[in-house]
Amino acid sequence: MTAEFSFTLHKTDGSARRGTVHTLHGDIRTPAFMPVGTVGTVKGLYLDQVKGTGADIILGNTYHLMLRPGAEEVAALGGLHTFIGWEHPILTDSGGFQIMSLSKIRKITEQAALFQSHIDGRRYELSPERAMEIQRLLGSDIQMQLDQCIEFPHTEKDAEKAMQLSLRWAERSRIAFGRQPGRGNFGIVQGGTDARLRRLSAEGLRSIGFEGYAIGGLAVGEGQVLMLSTIELTEQYLPQDRPRYLMGVGTPEDILESVARGVDMFDCVMPTRSGRHGQAFTRFGKINLRNAKHANDPRPLDPEHPCPALSQYSRAYLHHLIRSGELLGMMLLSWANIAYYQSLMQGIRDAIETGRFADFRLATKEQWKRGDIAP
Repeated sequence: MTAEFSFTLHKTDGSARRGTVHTLHGDIRTPAFMPVGTVGTVKGLYLDQVKGTGADIILGNTYHLMLRPGAEEVAALGGLHTFIGWEHPILTDSGGFQIMSLSKIRKITEQAALFQSHIDGRRYELSPERAMEIQRLLGSDIQMQLDQCIEFPHTEKDAEKAMQLSLRWAERSRIAFGRQPGRGNFGIVQGGTDARLRRLSAEGLRSIGFEGYAIGGLAVGEGQVLMLSTIELTEQYLPQDRPRYLMGVGTPEDILESVARGVDMFDCVMPTRSGRHGQAFTRFGKINLRNAKHANDPRPLDPEHPCPALSQYSRAYLHHLIRSGELLGMMLLSWANIAYYQSLMQGIRDAIETGRFADFRLATKEQWKRGDIAP
């Protein structure tokens, strides 16, 4: 592995793993949830709030930062860490998800993905080499290969075509990454939900050699059962001594079940997106603050949680803010959700360390199911 980038596996409990990813900008405790900061901001939160929740790392998006303000512009201002005021690790995805989500304004060739900007109509070419160049300019600690992610459902033929292209792009991405001490380059396993394709993809990436490996192409409509079975059939082909990152996942239950299957790292827009729409994630399960039953409830979301958004504001007030369309309500619930996700990850890490992950998993799911019945 690169001189200053490494992964230490401290403890296993069944298939669940507790470890540390060591990077130029600090350590990442795993299992880890990475709040999504697409354009250099975790929506609705100050970055010191994000750090205060216990987050070790955030995620930025290569495609969106390429469009605005531009990678060269960020580099001239000292790189992404300096630009946004975050001194800790940053992972940047490569634009592969946008190849799927923006399919109406892009074209794929062997060389690159060609995009027409949704901002001003300008045309951009995102090749594996350019994707890695952008990430180098941004200065991120973990840089993802460019890949092709496809929607579900799909044919086996389409899944194999995208997987093989992703493998060829992985090799080009790896060469373009070069040597960056303290920074890591992750390959992305594709192949839809097909066991044969997932094995071929994982084995191909291992032969290239990366600092870490991601499982891509999931949480795109296949449902939790198929997602989890695909994780199980994929992780057996990934090396034990490298971090494993499940891209774009997910709900607290998705995370808990994926940890049980050997995943180390996660990201998802769900905590902040749900917060903006009035939904809180708590140890009591999901709470919809738009619901009228909260209008006169003086209790906070969780009186025992250290985050003020969870413990210091009444449900009645949060309900009022959300129903009134106030930005403060969206901000508080986004903060509360990121805080809950991070406390869930800390609980998972502690449980793995003490060999009680199975009990923690069961108790957590039972508490979500019981919920929090109002008096």
